Amino acid sequence: MNENFNAKRTTKDSVFTHLFRDKKYTLQLYQALHPEEQDVTEDMIDLVTLEHVLVDRDYNDLGFRVGNRLIILVEAQSTWTVNIIIRLLMYLAKTYQEYINVREMNVYSSTPLQIPKPELYVIYTGDTPVKKNVVTLSEEFFGGEQIDVDVRVHVLTDGKHGDIIYQYVSFAKVFDAQIKQYGRTQQAIIETLRICKDKDLLRQYLTEHEQEVLDIMITLFDQETVMKNYMKETFDKGRVDGAKMQSVEIAKNLIHMGLLDEQISAATNLPIPEISAIRASMAQ
Repeated sequence: MNENFNAKRTTKDSVFTHLFRDKKYTLQLYQALHPEEQDVTEDMIDLVTLEHVLVDRDYNDLGFRVGNRLIILVEAQSTWTVNIIIRLLMYLAKTYQEYINVREMNVYSSTPLQIPKPELYVIYTGDTPVKKNVVTLSEEFFGGEQIDVDVRVHVLTDGKHGDIIYQYVSFAKVFDAQIKQYGRTQQAIIETLRICKDKDLLRQYLTEHEQEVLDIMITLFDQETVMKNYMKETFDKGRVDGAKMQSVEIAKNLIHMGLLDEQISAATNLPIPEISAIRASMAQ
């Protein structure tokens, strides 16, 4: 394999979804969130992750139901943004919409609908400290003012030693450290897998799925390279004139390519909330 092949910038996103959509590890995740419910089995887990909710492909989002609980969990990477609250709110609304439609529930009925209780989480793997264990829509966007619809999001940054959350966050930090040492190369990926197995971080998962994980981490396009090449081609052909409409069209193309809001903002100079609105309109 080519030692100069760049690792995909959002490698952890792909490993995140591959790991936690395996019910064996979804169960471990649920037990880490609810250690009081050790009698839950894989058969009791219903994966409800939606496709094409906020982007045109699977993203680093996870949804699953256990009994009357609806768990929605996303990953935030190196850059923390409170916009994750909006993302989770949109995901929850779409999940409820599908839940109601599939069961042909009548929202106009006088009888209250039986819907699962939502729990919203974000796993944050970045280095910048997040001081709050819970963030809310009212506090982060409306200065603590009472609003008609509020959203509470639990921020997970470490987990308990040995549990699946701790192992995943540790895996992400090992990967970041190897990137700093070797750059976005195959060597960084190989070292990440070796170190994590040696440290008993996701060892069973990485051993059972080593080739799949390796393929995930080295075959997907490097999003930074895609963005740079696209922007160079666009400017070289004189397609960008600095106008806002042109920036919006570029943003849409970069969303289709799977780039993060922060990357698109850096490329187009559009503010992140505006990019999030563009992404939401594309998902409708």
